[in-house]
Amino acid sequence: MINFNGTLAAENNILSTQNRGYAYGDALFETIKVSHGKILFWEDHYFRLMASMRILRMEIPMAFTMEFLEEEITKTIEVNGFSNESARVKLSVHRSEGGLYTPETNEVEYIISAKSLAEHFYLINDGFYEVDLFKDYYVSPSLLSTLKTNNKVLNVVGSVFANENNLNNCFLLNTDKKVVEALNGNVFLVKGNTIKTPPLSDGCLKGVMRTQLINLIKNLPDFELVEESVSPFELQKADEIFITNVITGIQPVSKYRKKVFGNETAKQLLQKLNVKIRLG
Repeated sequence: MINFNGTLAAENNILSTQNRGYAYGDALFETIKVSHGKILFWEDHYFRLMASMRILRMEIPMAFTMEFLEEEITKTIEVNGFSNESARVKLSVHRSEGGLYTPETNEVEYIISAKSLAEHFYLINDGFYEVDLFKDYYVSPSLLSTLKTNNKVLNVVGSVFANENNLNNCFLLNTDKKVVEALNGNVFLVKGNTIKTPPLSDGCLKGVMRTQLINLIKNLPDFELVEESVSPFELQKADEIFITNVITGIQPVSKYRKKVFGNETAKQLLQKLNVKIRLG
């Protein structure tokens, strides 16, 4: 069951061919992890969604308070029987039907769906995880690139490329040939006690887990957090590389081309992240 504008309905009764998210990619979405009924990092998700809606000139309904949408997510979790387990929730907001490129209205509708997840909190993945660069197409370093919109064809084609080449993931480059992010998350490099991640101005997604990790690292005296452009040449010089998103948490990279990496820093950060979640 999914939640369509507050009404619980069967999933196959929703999408119209005139849906603007389907027809023009005129939509935003948040991927959210819920553990035993607790919505992780909900405040960050909510304010990112509101800021993104303003950037896309969508009309934010008066009812779209943090409490209202939290209740709608909880209602969706409950009807699917996920109250006592973990779930991956997708909250999508699209402009209402009507118009071509120019919409007839800036009013919005929303859809909430949920799928079961095996892990309640975040676990480190010690398995083999190889990445490479995806260089067929590039990310434009603009404000729109930082939003989580339905325009993800670059990520889809990159994922097909990764699958065809037996890779676990790929790093995306922007038009300045700087490393921006992975196909499904933000990227961090560790060199000594410095942890580096690309700035939003380079076009990377304004990831919720990215924000959590940045705030966490800034409070650790043993590490220095740097937000600067990352050259592809820096990848093989790093001691560690890891990818972050709200579903996986922290995914260490074990191999990039001929370089093999450790994951000690990733393990430390993941442990502290789980402590923060339990205490939050």
